[in-house]
Amino acid sequence: MTGGPEGEPEPKPGPETALAVVATTPEVLAHPDLDEALLAPWERRRLAGIRLPSRRDDVLAARLLLRLCVARATGLPPDTPALAQRCPECGEHGHGRPYLRGRPGVGVSLSHADGLVAAAVGPGAIGIDVEPATRRPGPVHVLRRLLPDADVAEAAASPDAGPALLRLWVRAEARLKAGQVGESGPTGHTGQSAQGELRLLDWTDRPRSAVAAAASSTRVTIASL
Repeated sequence: MTGGPEGEPEPKPGPETALAVVATTPEVLAHPDLDEALLAPWERRRLAGIRLPSRRDDVLAARLLLRLCVARATGLPPDTPALAQRCPECGEHGHGRPYLRGRPGVGVSLSHADGLVAAAVGPGAIGIDVEPATRRPGPVHVLRRLLPDADVAEAAASPDAGPALLRLWVRAEARLKAGQVGESGPTGHTGQSAQGELRLLDWTDRPRSAVAAAASSTRVTIASL
């Protein structure tokens, strides 16, 4: 990115600030400091099982971007084999929510969708989601089964319902990845608000035609690749 939301000057992250980055898959794969060799063997095995090349590239780019964010936030080199995943439902490793081994106080999250990737790192709980700005999350009656009815009704009644529903969707996904389930609450465009113990930020990355949201226990800084 060239700066903060909507081209605003990029703020400086602090020690109690989460870091979030949105990029395209080609941007990440072309980064000189990032290479598939940085991935752990179990990650490369997962990549080998993805048959669709574009999806494989998205998954690879998201994992590489997360390593770059971890390096910036913690000072660890990108090739540090500290990233892992564990499913809270079955207890198995290799899938589920990502985390950093040996750093329980640092939260990590990643997202990928059709040539877009996002990653976030910060103290405490954190979640991030990204979607193409042209995507629509589904019919209203389906969304009402998945999201708070009042939030869906408010978004559907807005003058531009499609983008409003998409923004509601990425916000809900970010909160879910951060471990929170419940009311989303409204914010203004690129607004940051506190939701219980989580802060919620959503923004539009116009150069990449992306809509993203981050939920974090601390303030979120949007950084460049």
